[in-house]
Amino acid sequence: MSWWSRFSPTPVREPQIGSGKRVYAVGDIHGRADLLDRLLVQINEHAKKHRGTENTLVFLGDYVDRGKDSKGVVNKLRALDWPGWKFVFMRGNHDQAVLDFLADAKFYRAWRPFGAAETLLSYGVMPPRFDRETEFEKARQDLVEKMPPEHLDFLQNLELFYIQDDYYFCHAGVRPGIPLEEQVAQDLLWIRDEFLYHRRQFEKMVVHGHTPSPKPTKAPHRIGVDTGAHATHCLTAVVLEGKSHSFLQTTATPAPLTADALM
Repeated sequence: MSWWSRFSPTPVREPQIGSGKRVYAVGDIHGRADLLDRLLVQINEHAKKHRGTENTLVFLGDYVDRGKDSKGVVNKLRALDWPGWKFVFMRGNHDQAVLDFLADAKFYRAWRPFGAAETLLSYGVMPPRFDRETEFEKARQDLVEKMPPEHLDFLQNLELFYIQDDYYFCHAGVRPGIPLEEQVAQDLLWIRDEFLYHRRQFEKMVVHGHTPSPKPTKAPHRIGVDTGAHATHCLTAVVLEGKSHSFLQTTATPAPLTADALM
């Protein structure tokens, strides 16, 4: 074995979607119902140009926080009904944060820095003004009253991962060294550096969001499609068919990302 072969990435085997199938996977929406509308039109138009295929539309999580219309995003996702399509909804760490707050008002302290106020306001709830547990509890009770039961059901029943052919879909990524079937929720929702800087292939190609970048990322072991939509106005979907991949975006010129997007 040569010195280079010992430290170079594992040779790439091109992943494949089965014949007669196509998968679209959408990155983090973060309350941008306006961008979701635009991207759904693009996806629908793309599919109409390539008929005779079984279509699956996967959403990679983080529907809420940061943008102004988290409630509108959930409404639109729940209402999707395209004949012949399969829809799959992943859970993101921000979606989990809403559930954690509903379970324990004190979680607001952890949720507050990355979009809690925007989500509460979208449901007509006034965010806590002061760092007081009584105010946290009031906001929690208001959200319980004002969130439609079907929205809570949607959030509670999001998937942690989805597998189709040679692809593994999740929100954040997977922990290297752990078989895909043994991955845990904490990593699937939150992992970053250990996954992003890993150089070898997993059992399947991982398609994920969670970590925003100015443009979609294609590496030997992963495809990242979070382009920071809430700040850049660029919502991205990857299109997987056969051995090929391509991208659909709401804009081709995303704005610069800021450090606070990495949460």
